Amino acid sequence: MSQGAQPGRSALGMVAAAWLATSVFYFYQYILRSAPSVMVPEMSLGFGLTPVGVASLLGLFYYAYAPFSLVAGVAMDQFSPRKIVPVGAAVVALGALLFSTGDPTMAGFGRFLQGAGGVFALIGAVYIASSHLPAARAATLIGATQMFGMAGGSAGQFVVGPLIAGGLEWDRFWLLMGLVGLPLAVLLFVLIPSQGPKQAAGGSEGRLQQAGRAMKTVFINPQSILCGVIAGLLFIPTTIFDMVWGVRFLEEAHDLPYSVAVLRSASVPFGWIIGCPLLGWLSDRLGRRKPVIVGSAAVLFGSLALILYGPPGLLPSYSLGLVAGIASGAAMIPYTVIKEANRPEHSGTATGVINFINFSISALLGPVFAGMLIRASGGGERDLEHYQATFQPMLWGVALAIVLTLLLRETGSAARPVAAPPRPTPQTQP
Repeated sequence: MSQGAQPGRSALGMVAAAWLATSVFYFYQYILRSAPSVMVPEMSLGFGLTPVGVASLLGLFYYAYAPFSLVAGVAMDQFSPRKIVPVGAAVVALGALLFSTGDPTMAGFGRFLQGAGGVFALIGAVYIASSHLPAARAATLIGATQMFGMAGGSAGQFVVGPLIAGGLEWDRFWLLMGLVGLPLAVLLFVLIPSQGPKQAAGGSEGRLQQAGRAMKTVFINPQSILCGVIAGLLFIPTTIFDMVWGVRFLEEAHDLPYSVAVLRSASVPFGWIIGCPLLGWLSDRLGRRKPVIVGSAAVLFGSLALILYGPPGLLPSYSLGLVAGIASGAAMIPYTVIKEANRPEHSGTATGVINFINFSISALLGPVFAGMLIRASGGGERDLEHYQATFQPMLWGVALAIVLTLLLRETGSAARPVAAPPRPTPQTQP
């Protein structure tokens, strides 16, 4: 099926099945991405590392996820998703199995593999949906894809947390998840339809040249860089603050019991489940991208400020995390903008580039925030003031995202020129 072609009914069913299966893969890898936040003490004992050491180990996910975004994006444009997405799932499963060994070196390599293989889930699902389904629903479909991911993120805390508290050994969890990933890879190979790759002159050398040109074209487009930075600034309150430090923040800064802290932390990715498709639909409905990003970022700024500085009990429990999650779902709208701001045949590459920039921000800033927290607390017990001093820069990052959004070129349907109807041919009088 060619890029951008409108599929028939039977082909549409195949595309829908392929997208759904790849979104389930995204759900699976997001469980593995978020679950460590609810088992940091157990992993500290198992690996013989401090909590900060465990956080550094977990950060290897993003060191792989970011650069392999470029590999995945180019591969989607050059080859059939059927040839690479199942391999990504198998690599994630292998990474989970290595993580279950309890050996820090093997676990570090396993965590790296989880990031390297996991990136093929999001980019594969976005590519399948946006390349063969109506462009007018692009933001909605990309938001729905992220909904699956954040459902996994929520399950990684909301479901896994009680299991760990109930006695499930942390290494047994990783072993089971690794075994689940292997049949998932087979399922992906069965359900993703074959798709003839584009022909490139000069064979593999020609493909490399095509990939290099596509990468250069997307990277030198200022709109691409803006999209990546905006997405990253809106995403780090989730990837760093909530998914790494959220449970510890609620335990140490607000003296909440572990079980309550897990549920409250899980409200953020649960908000993404609502916000990603909702904000994507709203953007498609309005035919505008920028107002939805700016409005949502403003709500995220207010929610994050109240989480850090608001008096306890000001709002109902779980509401701030839920609202913050819904608002930060706007981080997926730049994924639509970058595709609309670049050539259609660079669809996969564009998604890879924004994912690379987005998660490079998380990979680079994760250790920075961990170090800031250590310095703020003097390496001792942490309290609310230490977390406030550490994560206040995230507020200014969200404010910067609003400013940068104003510099974006609007790419929504309402801003596109409408083609003039053809002029009638003059009738010749007999």
